[in-house]
Amino acid sequence: MDWFTQSLLLLISLVANIFSAFAGGGAGLLQFPVLIFLGLPFGVALATHKVASVALGIGATLRNLREGSLQRRLTLFIISFGIPGVVIGASVILFVPGRSAEIALGVLTIGLGLYSVFKPELGQSVTQTKQSRGHYFLGGAVLFCIGMLNGSLTSGTGLFVTLWLVRWFGLDYKRAVAHTLVLVGLFWNGSGAITLGLMGEIRWDWLPALLLGSFIGGYIGAHLAITQGNRWIKRVFEVITLAVGLKLVIG
Repeated sequence: MDWFTQSLLLLISLVANIFSAFAGGGAGLLQFPVLIFLGLPFGVALATHKVASVALGIGATLRNLREGSLQRRLTLFIISFGIPGVVIGASVILFVPGRSAEIALGVLTIGLGLYSVFKPELGQSVTQTKQSRGHYFLGGAVLFCIGMLNGSLTSGTGLFVTLWLVRWFGLDYKRAVAHTLVLVGLFWNGSGAITLGLMGEIRWDWLPALLLGSFIGGYIGAHLAITQGNRWIKRVFEVITLAVGLKLVIG
């Protein structure tokens, strides 16, 4: 690739991942479509994007480990239920046309944003939730389904995890975003990248710029999420969800 294209990829990756790390998802809104626009087939673009997104998780992890904002039990819970869904979704998507699923996901994502808009106090503070096995089992089942979407369609699924952690597990936006960035960005996307890499193709020569932009963007975005209040995170989350949803629906 020429230096202009590499510089363009670096800039887009940096901007996309700063906003994604701040809002708790949505890097695929800019990064993934650009890879397709520049000529990569859907499956190759998806695998390449997945690998690059792991750097977002690494950057965010380095910043969040300094804060100690992760809950160990919840962390293991999200990994245990999400990764099997990611692997299944990534295994299936290479053989399935995804346009109808993208539209459905777009409508659901817009619904997430509108739900947050009309719930002013949502995620502004940590709330008590039920501790029963049934409550956690249902929460895990939904994480498994989101994991399947993450492995297959990639765009916007981190936003689903963020809102689910707020709504079902009682986290505030700041803590929810921290868990999403580390667990989805690092572990879920890492699993998806390995699966897609084994079954499909990755454009390794495109990755240096994407990885650098994702890593720096993840660190900066995580820093902003930590230093800013829940209300700012909530507003950016709503803007990103509506933008991602519209992009998925319009195509």
